[in-house]
Amino acid sequence: MLTKKVKKRIIFLSLLSLLSILCIFFIIKTLNTNLLYFRTPTDISQNADIKIEKSMRLGGMVKLNSLIASDKDIKFIITDFKNEINVSFSGSVPNLFSEGKGVIAEGKLKDKKYFIAERILAKHDENYMPPELKKVLNKNAK
Repeated sequence: MLTKKVKKRIIFLSLLSLLSILCIFFIIKTLNTNLLYFRTPTDISQNADIKIEKSMRLGGMVKLNSLIASDKDIKFIITDFKNEINVSFSGSVPNLFSEGKGVIAEGKLKDKKYFIAERILAKHDENYMPPELKKVLNKNAK
């Protein structure tokens, strides 16, 4: 025999639990749709179920002597020293972007050998120092 007060508490806790579960479900679903997976050229070439036209991040090194810059876009090759993917990008690149350096490109695959980047992120190590700061420090050290 449950009293009226206990029944109200049970209903309230049940609704609160259901609401919490629904909120967690929608948060996880939203985070999953905004998630960008990081891939290397080898991952893309070996994985048969890679989705073409799905946003992702492609990472590796910019291949030496592969950078072709024109007025409209920049074309280069990203390699992981096993496989390579041609990349096309329209826009300005970061100062650290150059051949032989690490790079991450956000965009979509057109096929397994061609990637269209929407954004370029240059990678650097923990010892990186901006050129302007390096000049000032060298000047002050003298």
